[in-house]
Order: sequence, then C-alpha cells, then structure tokens
Amino acid sequence: MFKSLDEIKNKCLSCQKCALCKTRTNIVFSSGAPNSKLMLVGEAPGYWEDQKGEPFVGKAGQLLDKIFECVGLSRDKDVYICNTIKCRPPENRNPLPEEKAACREYLDAQIELLKPKIILICGGVALNSLLPDKGGITKVRGQWFDGPYGSKMMPIFHPSYLLRNDSREKGSPKWLTWQDIKEVKRAYDELG
Repeated sequence: MFKSLDEIKNKCLSCQKCALCKTRTNIVFSSGAPNSKLMLVGEAPGYWEDQKGEPFVGKAGQLLDKIFECVGLSRDKDVYICNTIKCRPPENRNPLPEEKAACREYLDAQIELLKPKIILICGGVALNSLLPDKGGITKVRGQWFDGPYGSKMMPIFHPSYLLRNDSREKGSPKWLTWQDIKEVKRAYDELG
C-alpha cells in the first residue's frame, strides 16, 4: 500500500514491469490538483506527453482545458488528471492488455489515495480499463456508474476524438460532450 502520490510516482520512475519502460522518454504520472472531488482518467500518453512527462499537453489537452474552462473548472485548481498507463505505447497505439495490467496498481493507488467523488473516464481505452463490461464509449458516455470508494464515474469522449469530429450540431460528439460536462459540473457543485 502506497502512502503518498510521491511514493507511487517514484515507483513508476523505476518501473520495468512491461516493455514500455524501454521506449519511454518520461513516465507520465499526473497533472492538476490532487483532490478528493474530481479525477479524470485518460488513456495513454502520446508523443508530447512522453516528451514533457505530463498528461494532456498536446492539442487534445488544450481542448480539454477549454472544455473545463467553459464550466468554470481549472486543471490547476479543480481536476486531478492521470492515465490508465504511465508510459507511451510506440506509435500511439492502444496499450496492450499486459501493459494495462502492469500499470493497474499505480492507477488503483492514485484512486485509493485521493478517493475522488467524481471520476471522468476519458475515452474508450480508459472505459475498457475501468468499466470493461459496459460496452463502447459511444453507448455509455454521459451515464453515471458507481465507482470505487463511493465515487460516481462518467465516461466521456476523448478530446482527440472531438478534434476529429468538429461539428457542433445537436447530437454531435462535441454537443454531447457539452451536455456531459455540464452534468459533471452540476454534480461537482453539489459536493460543496
């Protein structure tokens, strides 16, 4: 059992439980505000995340920041952001089951230490990791599910998917994400 986020991060820095340790530039542990209200779990680090050692720093991260800002949330003050795995898969491929399994103890420890009330599951890979029996992201996004330690979990579209689907018409991925983030903000505000 880990006693602090720093202890988990230090373990990740020396982790060699899967082959991704050989190709990573940096581990990508987390960003934002460690808190018990809101955690976002993304999929896997991409190129820019691997370079900087921080999740969601590329175009998808810029869009994620704008999504949060639209409802008065800030990455720096209100949201703790991490990924299902801490090292970038080559060519940005989806993580393999054994890679997700190797990293799972770190994600579980982050959740256990912070005990967030709301967990946003960002994208299909994260959904498959945290709610593997629920189906695809398109089917379950925007719905609340019971999570660990009394949390509520909501799957949302990944910002990179939104970048590829630019329409804002009613029913489009961006429009649906706007509905989802407003619901998340409502639940967040109820926490006091």
